Amino acid sequence: MRRSSSVDVAIVGAGAAGIAAATALSTYGLSVLILEARDRIGGRALTWRFADGIAFDVGCEWLHSADRNSFVPIARSLGFELVQGEPQWGERSFDINFPVREQREFQAAFSAFENRLEAAAHLPQDTAAADWLQPGNRWNALIDAISTYVNGAELSKVSVRDTTGYCDTDTNWRASAGYGALIAMFGSSCNVALNTQVLSIDHSGREIMVETSQGTIRASALIFTLPTDLIAQETVRFSPPLPDKVNAAAGLPLGYAEKVMLFVEQPEMLPLDGHLFGATDRTQTGSYDLRPLGRPCIEAFFGGALARALVDGNAMAAYAVEELTKLLGSDIRGKIRPLAASGWANDRFSRGSYSHALPGCTALRSALASPIDNRLFFAGEATSPRFFSTAHGAYETGLRAASEVLHSLDRSPTLKTGLGGP
Repeated sequence: MRRSSSVDVAIVGAGAAGIAAATALSTYGLSVLILEARDRIGGRALTWRFADGIAFDVGCEWLHSADRNSFVPIARSLGFELVQGEPQWGERSFDINFPVREQREFQAAFSAFENRLEAAAHLPQDTAAADWLQPGNRWNALIDAISTYVNGAELSKVSVRDTTGYCDTDTNWRASAGYGALIAMFGSSCNVALNTQVLSIDHSGREIMVETSQGTIRASALIFTLPTDLIAQETVRFSPPLPDKVNAAAGLPLGYAEKVMLFVEQPEMLPLDGHLFGATDRTQTGSYDLRPLGRPCIEAFFGGALARALVDGNAMAAYAVEELTKLLGSDIRGKIRPLAASGWANDRFSRGSYSHALPGCTALRSALASPIDNRLFFAGEATSPRFFSTAHGAYETGLRAASEVLHSLDRSPTLKTGLGGP
C-alpha cells in the first residue's frame, strides 16, 4: 500500500466478512483494498498446526448448519476434507457422575427450557433467557454452562428473541485441516494491506478519507467489519460521529469463549471423539472433546465468566488438568500437557469471541447492518439476524454488503448468499 492511495472500495477487516465482500466485488472491475491490523488474514478464524497431525482451531472450529453453510462448497472447491461425524457435546464418555439415565433427564430438561424460550419469544417484551429456567431444576447450572459455550455469556445476559432467532439445522461438520486454514486459503487472493490499523474514517467530503497507521486511503465506498466491542469503544473514530452505530454495538457485545489444546500420551486410554463435562452441577465448568478426529489430544473449552477469568493460557491448562484429574484419576495428570491456548478476550483487535444480544437488543443487529449515506456499509457476524456468532454468518453479511456497494455504484447485480440472505 502506498502512503496515499485511492480505491473504489476500502474494506476494514480481513475476517470472513471482509474476505467475502472483497472476493465478490473484485469480479466487477472495482479496485478493492482490505485494511487489516493483524499480520494475517482470517480475523477470529485461525488454525495452528502441531505434530501428530493436530490442527488447533484457535477460533471458529465447526461448520455449523453444514447443510446450509456457504463454506462447505468453498471447502470442496479448495480440496479441503470435511468430516461429517456428529458431535457429542451433550453427552459424557465413560459412566462418570453422569450416567445415561441422567443424560436423558438433562436432555429432557434442556428441551423443555428451549420450548419455554420459544413461547417467551412471542411475548410483547423481550426478556433474559435466564428468566425461563425452571426454579429449582437440578439441571439449571448445566443449561447455563451450555449457554456460555454457545453464546459466550450466561443466560442472564442473553436475549430470548435473539437466541431463539438463531438458525441451527443441527448439522455440524469440521474441516480436517482446520476452519481457520480454510478461510485463510479462501482469502489468499484478496488485495490486503496487513499490519495496517485503521485510525479514523472521515466521510464528510466527496471521498471517504481513511487514516491508517500506514498512510491515508481515499475511497468511494467503505465496508466496515470490525467486531462490536471495537465499535462500541470507538477504537476507530468516525467523522461525523456515528452514535447510533456505537449504541447498537454496545447492545451486541462479544461474549467470551476460550480453548486450550492438551497433548495426550497414551491416547488409547480415551475414546475416539469422546466428550466430558468437567462437572454437571455448576455453570463454571469446562467442556472437553476427547481425541477429536482421532488425534492424540484433548480440546478444553470454556465460556462466559469462567473463560474471561481463565484467559491466560496457563490458567486454562491448570483448570482443565484439575477437572480432568477429578474425573479420570490422578494418572491422567502425568499424561497430558498443554500445547497452546486461545486468548480472544485479551486480543486488542477483537476483545472477545462472538456476539450475543443483551435482553431487549436483538433489533440492534439490523440497526448495525444498515448503510450510512449509501456509501458506508457494515458487515460481520453481529450484523446477521439468523447466523450471528458464526463464520458462515459473517460470510453472508459480507456478500450482502458487497451487493449494497454494487447498487450504490450502479453496478447492480444482487449476489446470492446461499442461505436465503441474512
